[in-house]
Amino acid sequence: MPAAPDFPPAPDAIKPVRALISLSDKAGLEDAARTLAGLGVELVSTGGTKAAIAGFGLPVKDVADLTGFPEMMDGRVKTLHPVVHGGLLGVRNAPAHAAAMTEHSIGAIDIVWIDLYPFEKTVEDGGGFEAAIENIDIGGPAMIRSGSKNHGHVAVAVDGESIGLIVAALKADGATTLVLRKQLAARAFARTAAYDAAVSGWFAAQLNDAAPARKSIAGSLAQTLRYGENPHQTGAFYRTGEKRPGVAYAEQVQGKELGYNNIADADAAYELVAEFEAPACVIVKHANPCGVAVGATLSEAYARALECDAVSAFGGVIAVNRPLNGDDARAITGIFTEVVIAPGADEEAKAVFAAKKNLRLLITNGLPDPHGAGEVFRSVAGGFLVQSRDRSLIKPSDLKIVTRRQPTPTEIQDMLFAFTVAKHVKSNAIVYAKDGQTAGIGAGQMNRRDSARIAAIRAKEAGEAKGLAHSLAEGSACASEAFFPFADGLLEAVAAGATAVIQPGGSIRDEEVIAAADERGIAMAFTGTRVFRH
Repeated sequence: MPAAPDFPPAPDAIKPVRALISLSDKAGLEDAARTLAGLGVELVSTGGTKAAIAGFGLPVKDVADLTGFPEMMDGRVKTLHPVVHGGLLGVRNAPAHAAAMTEHSIGAIDIVWIDLYPFEKTVEDGGGFEAAIENIDIGGPAMIRSGSKNHGHVAVAVDGESIGLIVAALKADGATTLVLRKQLAARAFARTAAYDAAVSGWFAAQLNDAAPARKSIAGSLAQTLRYGENPHQTGAFYRTGEKRPGVAYAEQVQGKELGYNNIADADAAYELVAEFEAPACVIVKHANPCGVAVGATLSEAYARALECDAVSAFGGVIAVNRPLNGDDARAITGIFTEVVIAPGADEEAKAVFAAKKNLRLLITNGLPDPHGAGEVFRSVAGGFLVQSRDRSLIKPSDLKIVTRRQPTPTEIQDMLFAFTVAKHVKSNAIVYAKDGQTAGIGAGQMNRRDSARIAAIRAKEAGEAKGLAHSLAEGSACASEAFFPFADGLLEAVAAGATAVIQPGGSIRDEEVIAAADERGIAMAFTGTRVFRH
């Protein structure tokens, strides 16, 4: 490991003399360039950025004038030169460095503003392999890292906010401070790290390598949170750049700032509601759905979802898969709700929600593809787990009927609906559903029998709340997202009123469970696919 040189302390204030600017996105360039030039800072640039600065009527020097080498190899080589990196890395108050800079006619570069080639946008826009390769910036990250390492003397900007901080400091004091330069360096190293993560992730995908030897996850700060899951924990929300419609890129129309749990619940609700083609509503409380239903309208879907468990729905998160209108908003605001997330909302709906000032309304302008590719991450002590997103889709033709009694077409519809919901319920999960409406949901228990019992309790209470003489689970389909290890869970479902059961199958006691179903005259289907959600 190289020993740290005994450099003199970095000066607090640096009055810049020269700035090197190279941008793909020219937004904000004119104002910043005019300010720097007006303060007597020499501007150095390349290619399109140099042409743009010259077009503003400002003096600008080409990098080639510093290096003595022209841009070459289709622009791949232009700033990779000792005059550039010496100007960035030289410790100006270290005698040996100062002597080397003088000997080799290396002028100091005090500001570097670079935003990197648009690799991420090239990939997002569907650019091919070669286009992506050519948009991997080499010189840009090298200069950013050089300037950031030498932050004792160099201020580095990698985005509009960074250059804005530099310009503000120069306008105020004519110099950058060491504290500011350290902050900018930290931001710059994070940007190059994220850039490299994007490139390495893309390259692994091109090779169909689901488990590369090294994997990086990068995100940009969306917002700091008041706290995490609990008030004594810190929290922050980051965007990864994946343009998947949902809470990360939603517009918050109104309401209090989103909290850690609000964001997690809104994501869970929206991912589930996107599974349905008919107008649908999902109510989530503490990461689990407590009511799910489809209807002819969103208002009807909401009313049916609420019937499943109105007690748990209080203070929950609501997701719908259609734009909201005024009637929908009036129905939803009938009880206290933390968050509503939808693909859209008309002006009347927004006006209704506006009366509930604490309610957060999120508009996404789209629905996530429930069967689209993607990755899911989870941290553990000392590492993280990565898996592909659950893209499973169970169709009627996928079902293997294992009982003597065949399910009716209606029961098949109910089974598929229930199994879709169960895919989004924490395991062990049991869901009773009938006619496109959940009747009872049992989630997160240590054994499947207890989940079946809890779901039955919810269904019985829901029936009572409707003034029915029977449980809402009477005549329902029961879904289990993993196999029944024993017959006890199935027997609880039968006792609750289920007439059909859907489960993955695959237990060593499948024959025992099938026999119990046959003995009680219910239909049962195996999916062959487990949708466990731990």
